[in-house]
Amino acid sequence: MRIPADHPALAGHFPGQPVVPGVVLLDHVIQALEAHLGRAPRVTGLPGVKFLAPLEPEADFHIEFADKGAGRAAFTVLGGDRKLATGSLQYEA
Repeated sequence: MRIPADHPALAGHFPGQPVVPGVVLLDHVIQALEAHLGRAPRVTGLPGVKFLAPLEPEADFHIEFADKGAGRAAFTVLGGDRKLATGSLQYEA
C-alpha cells in the first residue's frame, strides 16, 4: 500500500516535511480488515493503538492481522522492516 503525496490530508501536516496523519493510517487498517475478513465489518473500537514511527507519503507499507476471537483482531502496520503502528480492533462479528 502507499499514500500518495497529493492526498488531501497531507496539506499542512507538516509543511516542508509531510507525514501521513494517524487517522489516515487507521482508515487503511479498517479497509484492510475488510479484505482480511472478506466482508465489511462495523468497527466498534480501536483500543490500545500505538504509533511507533512516522509514515512518509509515497512510502510502501503493509498491514498484518492476528485474529483474537469473535469480533477482535490485532494489527501491525509495517513499512519495510519497521513497525509503524500496532493496536487492536473491535468489530461486530
